[in-house]
Amino acid sequence: MFSIKHAVAMIPASDLGRAMAWYEEKLGLRPERKEDYGASYTIGGLDVFLYVTDYAGTAQHTILSFTSEDLVADMKELRARGGVFEDYDLPGLKTVDGLAEFGPVKNAWVKDSEGNILGFVEGM
Repeated sequence: MFSIKHAVAMIPASDLGRAMAWYEEKLGLRPERKEDYGASYTIGGLDVFLYVTDYAGTAQHTILSFTSEDLVADMKELRARGGVFEDYDLPGLKTVDGLAEFGPVKNAWVKDSEGNILGFVEGM
């Protein structure tokens, strides 16, 4: 068996420039390194690579989730930056104004410029 030394989260983008601009404008993230085929970030100690692919935005699940100490305040700030939160009305999952509450845990989801679903969670 191999020894795992490091792992990297991968975020697909069909338009790298547009995606990089979204992550900077909406989340305040700037890449540590940029190549023609992608950009590298470190988010809370997690290495993330934004890469070019035709399959961006095709996943129908959360691809990356961010923790929050005050999700309502963070949602307000992201909305001020143009972020649009998703609303869901599914068995076991209903959002109100973009926010789902599961006891002490709060969740919200937004799509990035490429259609990828990003999660935000408080209370975990």
